Amino acid sequence: MAREIKFSLVYRDMWQSSGKYTARVDQLMEIAPVIIDMGCFDRVETNGGAFEQVQLLYGQNPNKAVRQWCAPFNKAGIQTHMLERGLNALRMNPVPEDVRFLMYKVKKAQGTDIARSFCGLNDHRNLKGSVIGAKKGGMISQVALSITYSPVHTVEYYMGVVDHVVEYGCDEICLKDMAGIGRPAFLGKLVKSIKKKYPHIKVQYHGHTGPGFATASMLEVARAGADYLDVAIEPLSWGKIHPDVITIRAMLKDAGFKVKDINMDAYMEARSLTQKFIDDFLGYFIEPTNHICTSLLVGCGLPGGMMGSMMADLKGFMGAINMSLRNQGKPELTLDQMVVKLFNEVEYVWPRLGYPPLVTPFSQYVKNTALMNLMHTLKGEERWKTIDPDTMNMILGKTGKLPGELAPEIVKIVKEKGLEFYTGNPQDAFPNDLPRFEKMMADEGWDRGQDDEELFELAMHERQYRDYKSGAAEKRFKTDLEAARAKANAPIIIERPVVERPAFDIDKYTQEHPKAQPIQAAAAGTLTWSIEPAGETAAAPAIGTKVKEGKPVCWVQAYYGNEECLALASGKIVSINAHQGDHVVKGQIVGFIE
Repeated sequence: MAREIKFSLVYRDMWQSSGKYTARVDQLMEIAPVIIDMGCFDRVETNGGAFEQVQLLYGQNPNKAVRQWCAPFNKAGIQTHMLERGLNALRMNPVPEDVRFLMYKVKKAQGTDIARSFCGLNDHRNLKGSVIGAKKGGMISQVALSITYSPVHTVEYYMGVVDHVVEYGCDEICLKDMAGIGRPAFLGKLVKSIKKKYPHIKVQYHGHTGPGFATASMLEVARAGADYLDVAIEPLSWGKIHPDVITIRAMLKDAGFKVKDINMDAYMEARSLTQKFIDDFLGYFIEPTNHICTSLLVGCGLPGGMMGSMMADLKGFMGAINMSLRNQGKPELTLDQMVVKLFNEVEYVWPRLGYPPLVTPFSQYVKNTALMNLMHTLKGEERWKTIDPDTMNMILGKTGKLPGELAPEIVKIVKEKGLEFYTGNPQDAFPNDLPRFEKMMADEGWDRGQDDEELFELAMHERQYRDYKSGAAEKRFKTDLEAARAKANAPIIIERPVVERPAFDIDKYTQEHPKAQPIQAAAAGTLTWSIEPAGETAAAPAIGTKVKEGKPVCWVQAYYGNEECLALASGKIVSINAHQGDHVVKGQIVGFIE
């Protein structure tokens, strides 16, 4: 009798891998019954990482969005699943354990069946709380292995992680091939090893199509015993996103597997509705090159979704780099030449930083370090001159144990800076904090919500939640959308608008002010010098404004929320190089402190 392979539609990640925003709740409710009518899905990815933040950015209540979006699938008997980042839960920085545990209770009550939990470093200690929390909350615990391709990421390495999380009580394992660089034969061996040792554990494969391996990988893992495959639908399939269900179903049926039929009338309606959402406004924020596969990703290993931000970063630095090359009497570089150099630098940096799997946020750390190295080396300077605080925390082990060994040159930098490596449990550095947020709710006179869901939202995304409550988020989104529409001649997929300004001569300034410390953008997004509601049109702080080391000077509104840009030293602001509302890239210098 043929073995059945079941499909999960990763509708959340289809949007997340495409651009800045995911669909609004009204759009999701429109397409939910059509997805059900397709008849081929046993699971749908409904929420999780970035979904809640995006709803807050719209000025909408994410708790209502999750409840309404999950309800039709719950009624139809289709399982729903969410993505969470282990120690970081639904955000980009660590979360206290009591807040993490509340998340599972809330999400189960809202209709989410499965918690897919991953740690970007595959540190089982960061996943222990996820497994225990999900089970206590009544959810199915699915642990995702962050798949990458390196000398240290062997079948034995991944099975070591599996052994721990099965011991903790997880129900399922997902192979999260976020960059799509897992080699098909290797993935098949890994699935076979999991199924042989733990036959009761269900295995799900999630693979992006960026470098082109995913279709072959799906056939290999299916033959090795996988139970579920993550798929997409047009017009948000292929490219750097996920394989389309039509192709994968046809391939598996031909290979002798039992697969459900697709109601093609419903497929075409879902395809049309998704395009309608793109044409409405979501297409304005989709990176145009995301529909293209590229074999260049095989070498650098970066997730496809990172390509858009990387290209934006390079464009932002081109002026400064070429100015420096001109001053050195060297020929300028084209964007394509810089792309190749950056890919090569990523390949150089990655093993020296201990082979962190290139998934959020560690892919950003590796890419940003490579970008800064490239900028410095092209200026005739040493590598590693600029390492941002988040990357340094990763190096020090504060976010988990790196899979590989740090290069001696990195260890030397740590010692020269007088820093110490952290060997404790990462969660221990972030003690329980829920009572503080309970007091905030009481002080504000806010209702904790059904099943404490409003309390959870404040504790998980405090700044974004406050902006939602004040109306600042909705106003900011409308401004962002108006700017995007004004830039376009028609509602088609375009690049996000960038304000063109004269290039700032960083070399000249730093030579003239050797003691000046840069204020660097903490992420790619919209620069905000004030995030209070009254600061929607706020100008940059006046020259001479005092700042304190480690405190935020400004913020960047990224797709997942606001990131603080911290002062690297105490002093006065002596230069402002970016305006309120400018689009900036991570690491971009927006001012100086002295």
